Amino acid sequence: MKSFDLQVKNVSKSFGEKAVLKGIDVFIKDGQFVTLLGPSGCGKTTLLRIIAGFEKADAGEVILSGEVISNKSPAHRPINTVFQSYALFPHLNVFNNIAFGLKSHKVPKDEIEKRVNAMMEMVNIVDLKNEMPATLSGGQKQRVALARALVNEPDILLLDEPLSALDANLRKKLQVELKEVQKKTDTTFIMVTHDQDEAIAVSDRVLVMYKGAIVQDGTPEDVYEHPVNRFVATFMGECNILESERVTDKLAKVAFGELVLEKDPQWAAAPEGKCCGGIAIRMEDIHVCTAGENFDNNVFDARILERIFRGDYWELIAELPGVGNAESLKLRVMTDPDEIYNPGDQVKLYMEPQYLQVLAD
Repeated sequence: MKSFDLQVKNVSKSFGEKAVLKGIDVFIKDGQFVTLLGPSGCGKTTLLRIIAGFEKADAGEVILSGEVISNKSPAHRPINTVFQSYALFPHLNVFNNIAFGLKSHKVPKDEIEKRVNAMMEMVNIVDLKNEMPATLSGGQKQRVALARALVNEPDILLLDEPLSALDANLRKKLQVELKEVQKKTDTTFIMVTHDQDEAIAVSDRVLVMYKGAIVQDGTPEDVYEHPVNRFVATFMGECNILESERVTDKLAKVAFGELVLEKDPQWAAAPEGKCCGGIAIRMEDIHVCTAGENFDNNVFDARILERIFRGDYWELIAELPGVGNAESLKLRVMTDPDEIYNPGDQVKLYMEPQYLQVLAD
């Protein structure tokens, strides 16, 4: 069976004097759900458009199944796109919107009927068959656009922020459905989003983009738990960043004391006593000690300054006194709803070595 692997090889793109993509190299295996994640202006949509054929790279190649497709028009690439606006034809009902591509390719009528009905069933819109786009909700339009793209059986489906216009609850529901459809069809999905929660929920693999480059590539778990630099650490959810100095390979000095590290970190060749990469720790990975708990290291005195109710957890603002001439430091800490700490409480915080991530900057 032919494998529809995609390779983007040394792709660069500039608009005027602004470099939007800087030598992008990435290999996407057939059947993966990959998300291009990053802030506005990082180059993710430009990269998606180059893969689709709507933009031409200044340098580099797009290779699908071993064939260079860089000079092929969008119509001659086995790639379909679901746009942010959905771009449904207002004069066609749901069935005919989905069938449009098949009719254009002169697929036999009975085959069209079979494939469109099967696709409507897959995305749960059978009862909307005769509805016009103007009568549909945002979630229904998204399903129709998805069905219209997938019914043509593309090798790759590109999704340009397909859920951004929907409310939060519907978005979460459709994230699950999107992942289910991708698994059922075994089609390669490449999605653009600036929403890290969405990327984590749907992806097999996340490519974090910043200033025209891919700065980290990994599973959602790896990117979230092991960010490589400050940008990724803070973009992928809430994170405390501790300025640090190298003491030994597994010991770092921070404002409130010394931290034992689990693994030999990448210190960027910083000598002892010199500044090195910051240390990241997420607020859910800081443990408020209870009476009788004892740990060998990484336990520090703190005072609760503020308590914020977040629904399914409490967020605490804790102040840790500085050591020597260092100023005190405020950290954000997550606790369960039934763990109640009040402003003014004195507590001990434990930071498990495995959750301390040394950053490259």
